[in-house]
Amino acid sequence: MTDEILGHALLVSARNAIGERFGLPPAVVPALPELAAPGATFVTLTQERRLRGCIGSLEAQRPLAVDVAENAVAAAFHDHRFPPLPANEFAATRVEVSLLTPAEPFPVADEEEALARLQPGRDGLILRYGRRRATFLPQVWESLSTPRQFLAQLKIKAGLPADFWHPEMALARYGVRKWKEN
Repeated sequence: MTDEILGHALLVSARNAIGERFGLPPAVVPALPELAAPGATFVTLTQERRLRGCIGSLEAQRPLAVDVAENAVAAAFHDHRFPPLPANEFAATRVEVSLLTPAEPFPVADEEEALARLQPGRDGLILRYGRRRATFLPQVWESLSTPRQFLAQLKIKAGLPADFWHPEMALARYGVRKWKEN
């Protein structure tokens, strides 16, 4: 099976899950064994290239088909940054699915080491400190192009000051395979 076939199946599954809420008939999803295996996805919705919703899973805990469908519905209707997607906006909404690789610990001695080792355009990053947690997909590098900007904004997303650093802060990184509707 090619990456293209899997990507098509994930995009159709995501669109079907949202469309079902509007009473739309589902499109055919190829039967792929990969869809039954555990997977972690993020579903990002855009309108005119602007974010309209983004929800996902950081760990593979359910079948890939279930994960992408539930994250699509959550991105459309439960992203607290946006009102629920109305039916009249659905056709103009583009879907992107990111399939995450397992996160790997990213131990660093200090912020300067983190900045030196981050790989722009490639690394997704998870930040944990106490009860705070935030992540940026690798796609965020498109708008925050330097490691310093990327890490500062991730800290802000986690509710921390941009210049915060503590030895107990834990980082993990991951990659993605992504597919986007035209």
